[in-house]
Amino acid sequence: MLRFRRMRSLQKFTAVHASVYNICNTERSLSSRAIFKLNRAAALAERRGLCSA
Repeated sequence: MLRFRRMRSLQKFTAVHASVYNICNTERSLSSRAIFKLNRAAALAERRGLCSA
């Protein structure tokens, strides 16, 4: 947090980080490997779609 010189920069970073974290973070221990891989593929496809738009 000390690396950010402006509060606005910190707020932008945390907003983007939270969005990416919510898309990419899934509880691995709560699902089987096959379901986990399907969810990860769907999340990455959605992220690629958002980044290319």
